[in-house]
Amino acid sequence: MGNSSEIVSFVLAAYGNVGALKYMYFVIILFWYLFICVANTILIVVIRVDRRLHEPMYILLCNLCVNEINSSTSLYPLLLSQMFSDSHEVTVPWCFLQMCCMYTSASVEFWSLAAMAYDRYIAICHPFSYNVIMNTERVGIYISICNPFTYNVIMKTERVFLMILLVWVYSFLSFIFSYSFIFSLKFCGNIIHNAYCDHQLIIRLSCSVPIQSFISDISFAIVSVFIPFSLILASYMKILRVCRKTSKENKQKAVTTCTPQIISVSNLCVGCICYFIDFRFLVSQVPDEVRIILPMYVLIFQPMLTPFMYGFNLPKIRQSYQRFLFERK
Repeated sequence: MGNSSEIVSFVLAAYGNVGALKYMYFVIILFWYLFICVANTILIVVIRVDRRLHEPMYILLCNLCVNEINSSTSLYPLLLSQMFSDSHEVTVPWCFLQMCCMYTSASVEFWSLAAMAYDRYIAICHPFSYNVIMNTERVGIYISICNPFTYNVIMKTERVFLMILLVWVYSFLSFIFSYSFIFSLKFCGNIIHNAYCDHQLIIRLSCSVPIQSFISDISFAIVSVFIPFSLILASYMKILRVCRKTSKENKQKAVTTCTPQIISVSNLCVGCICYFIDFRFLVSQVPDEVRIILPMYVLIFQPMLTPFMYGFNLPKIRQSYQRFLFERK
């Protein structure tokens, strides 16, 4: 195969040795995917119906749950469909679409947690200015960055609708800016040794690896990971500084509200480490099963971690859970 016009689909080679275990894998993946969707949907509904949770922190959490469903949907349906496929082929447009959705969701995850960290910083370090700073329009900006569809329930002003459109387009273009060069590559192969479409493996199939490959990874990592992570770190450093001088009761409240976010950020960092270690250093030293699962660590555990960490650790949500699940008639 000499050029890109001859490549109409990629073959996901990771499914070649599934064999009779495909039925077990299919059931496990299906139940895990449904569990993720149900757990996050319940939390979204609880926040939506309980007016006491119509605060910036919980609105941002609701949007985070929407992104968990989005990120899971970018992966699990493909895994399920490939289990019973004989060819394990994915068309080039669908492969690019999955890649776009997955990396956009990853960026949204970090920026959502950055927004939530900023919200906690204002609430703990500047409590008397909280209602002025974290007003509905500012929350709307953060939500429009992550998912404009959840915003219709909260804000209905023309100015904010325009802001939603501009920020959403900007978020999409940030991915296009980093990886649009992949669309014009000439491929000399079509076998991807993984369970999903990964941009690094797709680039390796090109007839010549462009210099943009390294530059795009760096630029996307800076815009989508480094900058929001720096904001998260700065917010919690300031929170820690304030908590050292406050009362024991306020310290406990800060720990209660910040712990789920710290765990979420830590889990994302572990997932990033697993991803880059797998592809950069250990690609030939680890078993195929480990090599395939490691890059999907975040997409496997993060979507389930979010609803349970926030649902069980935040008292107001825990109480709303109880009212919603057990007291409704």
